[in-house]
Amino acid sequence: MSRDEEPAAQLAQRIRGLAEELADLALDRLLDATERDVDDPKAAVAAERRLTRAARALEKAASELETLAGADEGRFSES
Repeated sequence: MSRDEEPAAQLAQRIRGLAEELADLALDRLLDATERDVDDPKAAVAAERRLTRAARALEKAASELETLAGADEGRFSES
């Protein structure tokens, strides 16, 4: 991996870590809504959905960066 690819790949890895944290928070909100005694289960479900959408968006961003890093790798290897 060249120096130009490393930042994109490293950023993708960090973003995936954030996506995992969001997924954990989403699961926690889902448990609030279904198994725990909370004041507003509907709000917990709504929060879970938003957190899940955010996690998916980060996963998509990480995939795009990984694709970019892979495309850069192919470009540099031809030289």
